Amino acid sequence: MDPRVEKLLKLPNKQKAAILGLIVVLIGAGLFFGLIQPKLKQLKVLQGQLDGLHTQVTESRKIANNLPRFKAEYAQLNKELENALTELPNQKEIPTLLTSITSAGKGAGLDFLIFRPKPEEPKDFYSVVPVDISVSGSYASVGNFFVAVGNLPRIVNINNVAFTNPKNIGGKTVYTINCLATTFRFLDKKEIKDDKKGKK
Repeated sequence: MDPRVEKLLKLPNKQKAAILGLIVVLIGAGLFFGLIQPKLKQLKVLQGQLDGLHTQVTESRKIANNLPRFKAEYAQLNKELENALTELPNQKEIPTLLTSITSAGKGAGLDFLIFRPKPEEPKDFYSVVPVDISVSGSYASVGNFFVAVGNLPRIVNINNVAFTNPKNIGGKTVYTINCLATTFRFLDKKEIKDDKKGKK
């Protein structure tokens, strides 16, 4: 028999128990750090992934349960977009719109002194169409003109309104009114491409 084994066998029982306990602890620590701890880490990662999937499933269920409402909202937004598109003319409709503005002014009793379209200002998908306007008429006529422009089916903003040259004609005070009328139009795809090339 190996002398080291004989020496161990001759040790008192307490020392044998202590050595055996140490061996068991070392084997247990080796098993824990070598096998169990990596598996625990893997389990933690998998648990996190599982929680994430549970959250995704819950949110997907919420969306699925609300799908009819989302479809209705989508249809409503499309309808609103179509309505908005009717308020922005295309290039062919701009002369007609400008004629409508002058007709509204004449209908309100104003005399046009200046009606000068300025260069368009292209933006992302639309273009700003400014027009310098100078008219002559009473305060009430100007108010009626602004109301008529506001009732046009297209968007027209009136800015920079200035009343000048008040004159008393036939018992009425007549002003010269200068303002900037601004309308907008959609750019077609070719114009958008050309504008992007120009910016580059």
